[in-house]
Amino acid sequence: MNNLIFLFIFVPILALVLLGLNFLLSTHKPDESKVSPYECGFLGIEGQTRSTFQIHFYIVGLLFLVFDLEILLLMPIGVTLYQVSTFGFSIAIIFFIILTIGFVLEISSGAVSLSNSNDSLDSNNQN
Repeated sequence: MNNLIFLFIFVPILALVLLGLNFLLSTHKPDESKVSPYECGFLGIEGQTRSTFQIHFYIVGLLFLVFDLEILLLMPIGVTLYQVSTFGFSIAIIFFIILTIGFVLEISSGAVSLSNSNDSLDSNNQN
């Protein structure tokens, strides 16, 4: 049997059969917290925020994802380095030079800072 046919026919059928068995055989006893809008037990009140958040955490998270995915390219380069000859090696070196320049620019622009932002807010309030 062709692997592609197996992938597109057998796998969805198996998934539907397993979901059906789960639906038929599992017990359904939700408690009050599971039925509530938030499983944590808090009721949502419109217009209320529990705490302020800083956009800095999202920026650091996005930067981490970008560099994590780029560093993920190390594995194929490391595996095929003997087969790609000098041209492939030079392309990999250029890629990592560009990656390093981007990381240095992010650090120098202040997107990634190691200081606590609450400390800087406290020092601004004291002035």
